[in-house]
Amino acid sequence: MLKGLFKRVAAVFTGRAVIDEDLLEDLEAALIQADVSATLAVKLVEELREQAERGKLTTPDQLRQALQEQVAALLQPYEAPLNKGKERPTVFLILGVNGTGKTTTIGKLAYRYQRLGQKVMLVAADTFRAAAAEQLKIWAERAGCDIVAQQSGADPAAVAYDGVKAAQARGHNLVIVDTAGRLHTKVNLMEELKKIGRVIERELGRLADERLLVLDATIGQNALFQARQFHEGMDLTGLAVAKLDGSAKAGIVLTITQELKLPIKLIGTGEKPEDLEPFSAARFAEQMFAE
Repeated sequence: MLKGLFKRVAAVFTGRAVIDEDLLEDLEAALIQADVSATLAVKLVEELREQAERGKLTTPDQLRQALQEQVAALLQPYEAPLNKGKERPTVFLILGVNGTGKTTTIGKLAYRYQRLGQKVMLVAADTFRAAAAEQLKIWAERAGCDIVAQQSGADPAAVAYDGVKAAQARGHNLVIVDTAGRLHTKVNLMEELKKIGRVIERELGRLADERLLVLDATIGQNALFQARQFHEGMDLTGLAVAKLDGSAKAGIVLTITQELKLPIKLIGTGEKPEDLEPFSAARFAEQMFAE
């Protein structure tokens, strides 16, 4: 459950009786503090100011509703379902920096699709961290799906190859490939990820159906930096935003979509296996001011 995604923004309206310049300036500052880009925050508030000056908005409640509608309209073009392969198996290549919630997102995805009657294969291609495969195995058990893993230090592309071949042989509907996320060695990481991508493309006859980047909503502007880096290297198909339930910096969702024009496919809303849902612009905007 998402509540109070923009606590600073919601607080601006508390106790206000009229729309005045102080309210508008405080609103602009609160949007920026919530990691909406300064350019976009200024634009949003200027549009609200113009509506107020024309008499279309006369109360703070109307102003808040108008802002909610602005946010929903900005994000609506970036709602999109997860892709599905024309032939089985569909393959999701999951990307992201270590600590973003990538493995948890993969586990929730596997849980979701297994509950929908799909046969899911997890692939532990993050062979750099010894704990990564163990974490994925725990999620595979929880979701009730299969997993392909090798020893720590194995070639990640070879693990991805084995996973796709096993899924093809066993009739799996979906393959979800975990990858390493050591962005501090960016060049080596991107080459490794590109190699995984080439192996998948060679075996499927197409690119991975999703190249999905998992972002941590709590880290604000760093998420934008990560999205730029991964999109440049991997031609992302979309984003999954994790940890939204604990973020006061959810404005980064607006900033990233407006700058990179990438759809948001999923949002993480809690710790439980079922706490993963398709992104809804209207719901996101509504939850901006939820208590």
